[in-house]
Amino acid sequence: MADSEKSTAIRHRLLVLASTYPRWRGDHEPGFVHELNRRLVDSFEVHVVCPHAPGAARQELLDGVIVHRFRYGPDAMETLVQDGGILTNLKHAPWKWVIVPFFFLGLLAATSNQLRQVRPHVIHAHWIVPQGLALALLGVFSKKLPPFLLTSHGGDLFGLRGQLFSLLKRWVLKKASAVTVVSRPMATEAARLGANVDRISVMPMGVDFGSRFSLAPGVERIAGQILFVGRLVEKKGVKYLIQALPSIRQRVPGAHLVIVGSGPELPALTALVTGLGLQDYVTFRGAMSQEELPEFYRRAAVFVAPFVDAASGDREGLGLVSIEAIACGCPVVVGDVPVVADIFLDSEMDMRAISGNPESLAQKVGDFLAAPEAALRRALDVRQRLAGQLSWDIVTMRYSALLEIVAGTS
Repeated sequence: MADSEKSTAIRHRLLVLASTYPRWRGDHEPGFVHELNRRLVDSFEVHVVCPHAPGAARQELLDGVIVHRFRYGPDAMETLVQDGGILTNLKHAPWKWVIVPFFFLGLLAATSNQLRQVRPHVIHAHWIVPQGLALALLGVFSKKLPPFLLTSHGGDLFGLRGQLFSLLKRWVLKKASAVTVVSRPMATEAARLGANVDRISVMPMGVDFGSRFSLAPGVERIAGQILFVGRLVEKKGVKYLIQALPSIRQRVPGAHLVIVGSGPELPALTALVTGLGLQDYVTFRGAMSQEELPEFYRRAAVFVAPFVDAASGDREGLGLVSIEAIACGCPVVVGDVPVVADIFLDSEMDMRAISGNPESLAQKVGDFLAAPEAALRRALDVRQRLAGQLSWDIVTMRYSALLEIVAGTS
């Protein structure tokens, strides 16, 4: 074998750092980081460092990915990540700030340990803080830190405000060999914070258009069924959808809302439903695994993602749930936050409601429910366009190529 052929045959070792990660197979927690990792195993030896959670294995092989979960307290304290994410959990339970130092020290120790054991050629850190910050700090004490790709998903970029966090984010962004964000508004914010513009790429996570989130022609949609899927946190805007429901029902009396997800806003949302007398027309189904979601997308008459900007500054990074719904052929209405322009064209404004405006949501959702066949045709047209941009095959190819480039900078 020629030297050039040997070099291309090298299977680089990739170390991935993440907070949100499936605790076990079929977990309802967002799995987009794992979905990318399991597709990268064809090109890389993939190791993951992520937080432990009660009931999860400390180490396991999951779809070819070697997962290392670090402890940061007893089971009762390991609650910083699940059911809403770190920032949301800290907002709703400020006492959990006590856990943060132990979490960060656990992340530092686990990362340092895996750097010694795995000796990765390249690192992929998801989220600027805490994963990127941990790498930047380790780099201060080691001149042999491998090059790293830093990916922001939204909350870490927009939600951590104040001079101290801005300085920390700026420092981490400058340390990264390359930076990816999942939408164009995020690229603008990363550049504003000081990231090298030449190192920033807009590279969203993907959706499985081919099998999991696919069309099912034999499945009938339920007339009047409105679906929401996602974490029950402020930036998802669920309260505005509930507030819109009485107006929707005036126009479409059979309208019924199904809410799939869990999170810290559940008690407030339940109280809102009761206060508006909507108990018979809103169903809370709790969190569902990725395997269970397609059935909901395929039966709903319309999917609604009423995104808003949270008071903390947290905002949606891309909104993959709306793309999952489209992949299943479901008509979609979204809150018109900046990231939406990355998904839906100006010619698709009929799918975009004014963010935080129940009247606008009621109008858009009512239009789709009143003309279901036209709404379905619209969804199929959008699906065809997005499948060529956001299918996992395309997304994985882009990330794999970039990681190889970053690995070559060492």
